[in-house]
Amino acid sequence: MDNILLSFTFAFMVTFFAIPVIIEVARRKKLFDEPDERKVHKMVIPTLGGLGIFGGFILATLLGAPVASNELQYFAAAAIVIFFLGIKDDILVLSAAKKFIGQLIAAGIIIKFGGVQISNMHGFLGIYTIPHLASIVLTVFTIIVIINSFNLIDGVDGLAGSLGLLTALVFGAYFYYASQLLYAVMAFSLAGSLIGFLIYNFSPAKIFMGDTGSLLIGLINSIMVVKFINIADSSAVSFPLEAAPAIGIAILIVPLFDTLRVFALRIFKRRSPFSPDRNHVHHFLLELGFSHTRITLLCVGTNIGFILLAFFLRSLGTTIVINILLTISCALIAVIYYRRPKNKLASIRNLKSRDGVIKSHNILTIVPKSVEAS
Repeated sequence: MDNILLSFTFAFMVTFFAIPVIIEVARRKKLFDEPDERKVHKMVIPTLGGLGIFGGFILATLLGAPVASNELQYFAAAAIVIFFLGIKDDILVLSAAKKFIGQLIAAGIIIKFGGVQISNMHGFLGIYTIPHLASIVLTVFTIIVIINSFNLIDGVDGLAGSLGLLTALVFGAYFYYASQLLYAVMAFSLAGSLIGFLIYNFSPAKIFMGDTGSLLIGLINSIMVVKFINIADSSAVSFPLEAAPAIGIAILIVPLFDTLRVFALRIFKRRSPFSPDRNHVHHFLLELGFSHTRITLLCVGTNIGFILLAFFLRSLGTTIVINILLTISCALIAVIYYRRPKNKLASIRNLKSRDGVIKSHNILTIVPKSVEAS
C-alpha cells in the first residue's frame, strides 16, 4: 500500500508542477494547437500536456514498482515509443500510416516481451482457448483500438483525462485487491498524473494533453484490461469475477464503443478509419448545446453506470452481458444522434447563451443579429 500511495502522490506532484512550466515553454516556442473546421476550440492552446503526464507516470511507476517486476522494462519501452510518437505528432504532425506503424511496434513489444496476450475468450460465443496466431491478432487489434480510443475521444476539455482517471482508479483498485502490485502501481501512477493534469485541462482549458497524453493513456489501459481479463475470473486471485471480458469492456465502454462505431462508419463510407470527421459522441452533444463540463460529467457518469451494470449482471455470463452493453450503447447513441439539430443554424442557437454569446474555450463569439433574426 505504501508503494501505491507514494506513486500516486509523486505522479500528481510531478505533473502538477510541470504543467505550468510546459505551458510557458509552449507559449514562448509557439507550440500550439491551431483551430480548424473539425475542432471545437477557437483559440490557440498549448498541446504538450502529455509531456507532464508521461513524466509523472513513468517516474512514479519506476519509483513504486516492485523490484522483481520483469515486465516493467518492456512496458516502459513501449511507453517511450508511444511518447516519441505522440510528441512528434504534437509538434510536427505525423501521417496516420506512421502513427499506426509506431503503435504496432509498441504493441509488439508488450505482446512479445511483456507477456500481454489474450489467449482465452472466457466463454464469449462459447469460445474458450484460442489458437496462438488468433491470439496474437486479437491482442494486436485490442491494443490498437484502445490506444486510438482515448486519442479520438479527446475532443472536449477534460473528457479523455477524466475517462482515463476513471479507468485507472477502477483497474488500480481491482489490482490492489488481487495482489497485483505492479499493475496497481501503474494504474495509480496514471491516476495521480491525470489529476495533476486535469486541474489545468477542465473548461476553459489552459493546455491540452495532445497525442502524447492520449496515446499513453490508451497504451496503459490496453495493458491493464488484457491483464484484468486474464486474471479476473481465475480462482487463484483473492477477488475473482465472472464475465471478466464483459466487465473489462464496460470499464472502457465510452471511448471503446465510440471508436469502434466511428471506425465502422468510416470504413462503410470507404474512407480510412483514421480519417478525421465530426461523428464522435462529444460532437453530437456539443450540437445539442451541452457545455464541455456537462459532456465530460455525462460521459463519465454513463461509463460508471455501465461498469456497475456489468458487475451486477456478471452471473449471466460473458456473451449475454456484452450483448446487453452493446444494445444499450447503440440505443443511447441513436437517441443522441436523432435528437441533435439537423442544420448549422440550429446548432448555433443551441450553443447560444442567454446574452446571445457563444462560448467556446474561453473565446466569446458574438452572434450576428442577422442570424438571430432568421
